[in-house]
Amino acid sequence: MSEESDPTPPPMDDNASTPPPQPEDTPPPMDSATPPEFGGGGPVAPGQGKLSEKDDKTFGMLAHLLGIFTAFLGPLIIWLIKKEESPFVDDQGKEALNFQIVMTIGYFVSSFLTGFFGIGCLTYLAFLIASIVFGIMGTMKANEGTAYRYPFTIRIIK
Repeated sequence: MSEESDPTPPPMDDNASTPPPQPEDTPPPMDSATPPEFGGGGPVAPGQGKLSEKDDKTFGMLAHLLGIFTAFLGPLIIWLIKKEESPFVDDQGKEALNFQIVMTIGYFVSSFLTGFFGIGCLTYLAFLIASIVFGIMGTMKANEGTAYRYPFTIRIIK
């Protein structure tokens, strides 16, 4: 008999069915609540730069809080002054700045709609409420030392 007519399959290698071992220094998978990484060095957290952890939280909080009262100017100033000193303030300043730029665009569109269609008052109010609510949420998260991500934000500054 020839080997071609033999119906039995060849024996399987026991090592082929087991997955290769993982290195022990592999980090655990990140869940969706973990903020994006800053420069590939791990999640952004207070105390990673030149500032103390308390100062990081304070300036991160101010970036979000000032956005409520000054639109994009407050976050822009905080980000420009402290971005080199702290990865956390850099990240949160950019996040607050991007959100406030989107809100400012929304305010201009609402003003246009008010002048021509009359529905802009409602959209302006919606943008104002969103700015206040999400700004307060960002302020609270940054004060806790957690990187906050605004929903519905176009990340213009990366």
